[in-house]
Amino acid sequence: MSYTVAITGRPNVGKSTFFNRLLEQRKAIVDDISGVTRDRQYGVAEWAGKSFNVIDTGGFVAGSNDVFEKEIRKQVVIAIEEANAIIFMVDASTGITELDNAMVDLLRRSTKPVYVVVNKVDNHERLMEASEFYSLGFDQLFFVSSISGSGTGEILDAITEKISDKDSDEAATETDLPKIAIIGQPNVGKSSLLNALIGQERTIVSDIAGTTRDTIHTHYNLFNKEFMLIDTAGIRRKTKVHEDLEFYSVIRAIKAVDEADICMLMLDAGKGITAQDLSIFALAVKKGKGIVVLVNKWDLVDDKKTNTTKDYEKELKKRFAPFSDVPIIFISVTEKQRIFKSIEAALEVFENRKRKITTSQLNEVMQKVIEAYRPPVVRGNQLKIKYITQLPTFTPSFAFFCNYPDDVKTPYKNYLENQLRENFNFSGVPVRLFFRKK
Repeated sequence: MSYTVAITGRPNVGKSTFFNRLLEQRKAIVDDISGVTRDRQYGVAEWAGKSFNVIDTGGFVAGSNDVFEKEIRKQVVIAIEEANAIIFMVDASTGITELDNAMVDLLRRSTKPVYVVVNKVDNHERLMEASEFYSLGFDQLFFVSSISGSGTGEILDAITEKISDKDSDEAATETDLPKIAIIGQPNVGKSSLLNALIGQERTIVSDIAGTTRDTIHTHYNLFNKEFMLIDTAGIRRKTKVHEDLEFYSVIRAIKAVDEADICMLMLDAGKGITAQDLSIFALAVKKGKGIVVLVNKWDLVDDKKTNTTKDYEKELKKRFAPFSDVPIIFISVTEKQRIFKSIEAALEVFENRKRKITTSQLNEVMQKVIEAYRPPVVRGNQLKIKYITQLPTFTPSFAFFCNYPDDVKTPYKNYLENQLRENFNFSGVPVRLFFRKK
């Protein structure tokens, strides 16, 4: 199981800046559905050879203080429940506010480690003022400046110290049985698919988004096929707040993606693909998981012209680019159309992900490919790729040994990846390319 850290705190204390700092990137994966009052961000941070999930719970901008506190409280409760550790962010420039105190009450009841991160400590004077936060009563206090990045190393050290190698994504070992996760937005039919496959009402199915509380593991052993199915979804909660469900299903999906070898991303044919679906897709790619896309409720699409599936598929692949080599299957869970085909596709992708190519075969094929379209000249020197080998990793990874590894540009990398895919079947699997000095 991978380790998850949630960043909580009231708005404008610098959570998103800190989040981007941890992920070492300018723009975090952000869900941009209009009407969402905050950015919900998630990604994978790496430090000292260990990796963990980071979730930024974001702040709300709401009308009155009462609603405001209620919404933030909900977010913090969700974060406390779901994460392995919590970063509680406060602001040195404003000192302790009532809202901070309200959140402290909640956090004190949690048994999980809480790291208090005092942000905007960018000079000696601020450091003196920031010592008032010791009065909150937490052991772990860190003074940082999100903008300059000072102090982030100490907090990362403290977090990774708690993460065992087993929890780190890097060390996740594969068991023999393929693990397939069914992921997607609430209410696309994930539980119905699980039930249709195993032929029994294993999970509660209803039209209310989020009726599945936990990731459910089911051992499937029928028709000479054996694998683990992981069903994930929203949460059984009497709440009308669409927000909370979205937030929950995101955390659930992240956990399921961590556990799985193959992710079946389920879309609603009527609604198409949303920003959140793309975020989950990007996350599965980043974590090197195999992917199959299932377009459910295809029977409800009225206007099926001859090319509808082709057009739909083309449009989806455009959205998935540059990694568009994924199987896309049009299904109807209620009509049981093509649901077993989706499992066959997932098992095929599982085999593709395990594919190992001998060095001699790899060089024989790829050298011809390189001859056919030579790498560009760099500063008057011809870029030469001498030798290629596959690395011993879970996700298919290849090392290209060449004279100027830093000068291989993205278009040429894409060309090599496409050729690898064409010559050796890696459909549905992210492929990693590394360029090294000969």
